[in-house]
Parts: sequence; structure tokens; C-alpha cells
Amino acid sequence: MPTDIDIARAAKLEHIKDIAAKVNLTEDHLHYYGKHKAKLPLDLIDEEKIKKNKLILVTAISPTPAGEGKTTVSIGLTQGLNRVGKQTMAVLREPSLGPVFGIKGGATGGGYSQVVPMEDINLHFTGDFAAIEKAHNLLAALIDNNLQSKTKSIGIDPRTVLWKRVVDMNDRALRKIVIGLGGTTSGVPRETGFDITAASEIMAILCLSKDLEDLKRRFGNIFVGFTYDKKPIYARDLKGHGAMAALMKDAIRPNLVQTLEGNPVLIHGGPFANIAQGTNSVIATKMGLSLSNYVVTEAGFGCDLGAEKFLDIKCVSAGLNPSAIVLVATIRALKYHGGADLKELTMENVEAVRNGLPNLRKHLENVQQFNIKPVVAINRFTSDTDAEIEVIKNACAELGIQAHVANIWAEGGAGAEDLAKAVIQVVENASEKFTPMYDWESPVQEKIKAVATKIYGAKAIDYTSRAKSDLRKIAKLGLEHLPVCIAKTQKSLSDNPKLLGRPKDFLVTVREIEIAAGAGFLIPITGNIMRMPGLPGVPSAEHIDIDAEGNISGLF
Repeated sequence: MPTDIDIARAAKLEHIKDIAAKVNLTEDHLHYYGKHKAKLPLDLIDEEKIKKNKLILVTAISPTPAGEGKTTVSIGLTQGLNRVGKQTMAVLREPSLGPVFGIKGGATGGGYSQVVPMEDINLHFTGDFAAIEKAHNLLAALIDNNLQSKTKSIGIDPRTVLWKRVVDMNDRALRKIVIGLGGTTSGVPRETGFDITAASEIMAILCLSKDLEDLKRRFGNIFVGFTYDKKPIYARDLKGHGAMAALMKDAIRPNLVQTLEGNPVLIHGGPFANIAQGTNSVIATKMGLSLSNYVVTEAGFGCDLGAEKFLDIKCVSAGLNPSAIVLVATIRALKYHGGADLKELTMENVEAVRNGLPNLRKHLENVQQFNIKPVVAINRFTSDTDAEIEVIKNACAELGIQAHVANIWAEGGAGAEDLAKAVIQVVENASEKFTPMYDWESPVQEKIKAVATKIYGAKAIDYTSRAKSDLRKIAKLGLEHLPVCIAKTQKSLSDNPKLLGRPKDFLVTVREIEIAAGAGFLIPITGNIMRMPGLPGVPSAEHIDIDAEGNISGLF
């Protein structure tokens, strides 16, 4: 079997103007980035069409460290739906260079279910991440410049500033640094650090903004810290939000590419789901719904993270109403949650699959708590056996839920036709409105409790003294009405990555609560969450190369 990059390189790509024509767009709508990529204008969004068309979310059970193929399933399902007669677009997130060069490699799908040009999308793409990085770091520079100023200082207490810098790379050495060394002309010495770009509040803001004006307003609302006399400082007080928005004038526009089968795809934004909302932009999702009858989108990590945030934050904020949720399950993930060793996941082990079913059942319960009907996609790997697959099908049948093998890595859209037909059936019988897990106007602790007990399965929530202090600060700032975007490990339903399967009667500890006033949510931090990942012992970067003709190898 050829590698992903071999398959992508062998494909005959259509000119992006021909892809655009499939959703009735002309060359006048396109801002070209070569022959196979283009940005689209925001005036294509049509709220009346959005109400009529159908949104499908792809999520997953709790993943193994390598992920379970949500992007691959999203692309394969998009191809499958088009093959059975439903005009469908995929709307996906952009890859971060951190995972590309770290442990996961590329993030454009796999096998015959890929978006292309895969090398471009994985490496820099149209520069959106660079623009986010620059806008974020401009605010950091303005903060330090104001601390240094003797004439225009607004009295920021540097001890209260939590705004770091960002870079789109896994670089653990930058987590904690000291800046401002070198004398009185080099700034005010203080401790700070770097986060990865996908963890930036600028990324979260981009993905929740409705237009450029809203983006600029949200930039101005970014909470910076306090003055020495305890007055709150926002980015607008530093008069930098206009310049920050100017850096984003092109990045705010979604990117049009294609699947290997020539279906249109929008890719825009890329926040992680364990530390942010984990979904592509509202703008891209609404544009997809304006251009196509069906839209397939994804949310990062498991249903307890990306899907919950997609529904409780993004959908409530933007007025979106998904018609179906596809829950990706893999044999290897069920074995992992059933007690099998990571090194033995490719060996047949029916009993381990059976032991891992409680994790699948909990995620299915969670989907149904939102009043949405799930469909299970069994993302097939070459090591999966018929006996193992039968365990999942039987378990889902007992619950009255359809489960279909998605052989989309090997067969592309043809391997997703049965899944596509099941999804259509659910979509056509969908209820009118999904039910959020909580009311935004509820007290902050009640919102956290709703997610932790109903979605994670926790018995209770504990708050550290710092978290209690943060709650008082949130109340003082009048931000109690914001939704909660809980930062939690993706490896477990709990906040302890070692508790696999379906843990019960556990305690969730909220260590602190960060304020993302620009994005419009609060971030309760549970467990040990890294905003700047490190590279593994053998990073993917060691396998990536380029030859004299410019052909890239090693992306997967």
C-alpha cells in the first residue's frame, strides 16, 4: 500500500476554480494562493441558506495517543455523501506545525480520504497561523512597551500579566522564560513564557468571530491584567486591537481546497480541544452551510472535549443546530481502554475490545444527552479482524444505534457509502433543536458541575484556593455569564490520564480558572495541561525531507 504522501502526490488535482464552480462560485469570488488553494470572501455567508442546510459533526471515543482518524472519517464521509447524491462540503481545522513535526505527523486525513494539496496544508498553508502568531505577539510587545514607558504608562502591575508569547512549534524550553534582561533600555525583567499558537486566545477569537468588526471588538476585550490599584486592563486600553485586526485581514477568510475525489473543502482555524474549543471557525462553518446542502465538520479529541465545546460554546454562540453526530470508534482505541498494552493494539484481542465498550457507551450516552442521534463509524485499520468488529456492531445494536464500518483509508468515499446512508437517515429524522448541557446565565460553578458530572461522569468537583480566588475575580469583572471551556486531558473521561475506560466516582479538581474575555469563555484548568508541548524522543521531523526537485517526503 502506498503512503499517504505518495497517494496525495499521485492524485490529479483539479484547478481550484473548477472546485469552486461545484458550489456555484466564480473566479471573482477567489483570492488565489496558486492553482489549488484560494481564500473566499465573507459576504458569501447567507443566514437563510444556513437555516435550510444540514450540519453533521464528527467526534470520537477517548483516543489513543495517535488519534482515531476523525479527520480521515470526516473526509471519507464527505466523499461518501457526495457519491450517494448529497451535495456535501467538509469544513475542517488547519494543522498545527507542532503535531506535524511532533508525534502525529500531518493532519489532512489518510489513504484515499485526504484533502489536498497535503504538503501545503500541513506546512504553512496560506499563512493563517503566522498571522495569528503575529497578532498575539504584537499585544505581548505592546504590554512590555507600556511597562517600559515613562510617559504613556497605564500602570500595569507586571505581576498580574498572564499574556505570554506564542510560536507554532513544540518547544518545551520556552514554557517558562525571563525577559527584559540587559539593562534599562531592554525592558522590565519579568517571568513569562511561550504557548503553542493553537493555544492562543487569538486563535479562539478567530474561530468564534462572525466578521472582521467582531474580531476587532473581541481583540479589544482581551483581559491583560490589573493596574497597581486593582483596575482591570484590556487590550483596548493599550490601543492595539486595531493593528492586531489589521494583521488578520486575510487570515479571517476561509481557505478552499479539495478532497482526493474533487469535493470542495473549507479549512480554517485550528484550536486544540483539550485547551480551547477544538473546532474550526464559525465563519467557515456558516460559509459551508451557505454553499452546500450538507456540511461535515469535526471537533478535536473525544466527545467529552471537542464535541461538548462545539455544542455548548460554538453552536450556542453562533446559533448553529447540528442534525447528526458521527462517533468514530476504532478497534485499537477500545483495546486500549480495555486494558491492552499500546504495543499490542494490532494483535487480535476480542476480550480487550469487549472490555473497552464502556468508554464507547458513555460517549454515546453523552451524544444523546444533547438530544442528537449518534451514528457509530468504525474506522477500519488493516489489523482489525471481523470478530473484533462484530463486538462493536452487536453492542451498538443492543442500544438501537447504527454502526457501520468505514473503510475509507483504503477505499475513499466508496468505503463510506453505508455510513453515509445511515447518516442521511438520521439527518432526515432529526429533532428540531439540540439541547445544550447548561444555560450560559447559570453560576460558573453550576456550569462546571454540569459538564463534569453529566459528560465526564464525575462524582464531585473540588476547587483549589487559587480557583476560588479566580471565581471571585470573575465575579468582580462581571464575566459570570460566559460559558466554560474546560481544559482537561484527552486521554481519559476524567482529569486523570491514567483512568481509562469509563471511570466512576472520581473527583475533578479545578486548579485555576483563566479568563478569555475576548474569545468569550472561561477556562477552568483541571489536571496538568501543557500549552506548550514538547517533542517526543523520535519526532516526526526526523523523517521529513525534501529533494533537489522540491519533492517532500516523510509526511504522513
